[in-house]
Amino acid sequence: MRLTGERQADLAAGLGIGQAQISRRQAGAAPWSLADLDRLSAHYGIPVPDLVAGVDRAVQCLPARRRAPMPGAAQLTIAP
Repeated sequence: MRLTGERQADLAAGLGIGQAQISRRQAGAAPWSLADLDRLSAHYGIPVPDLVAGVDRAVQCLPARRRAPMPGAAQLTIAP
């Protein structure tokens, strides 16, 4: 979530579940379901196999539009 700039509440809203459910899943106190994986895949625009192949693979597949600006990075502006 750090790469996308989202908070747990943002992800929860995107997946249609409560923030507490996201917290429990991230902490390992509750499992991610197959339906959760489908929703995560759609939310982030990453195919499920790439999503579950590990963090490095998921990050490589994260579409640029889903990435948060990096602190200190120059912002591209396009003149009209």
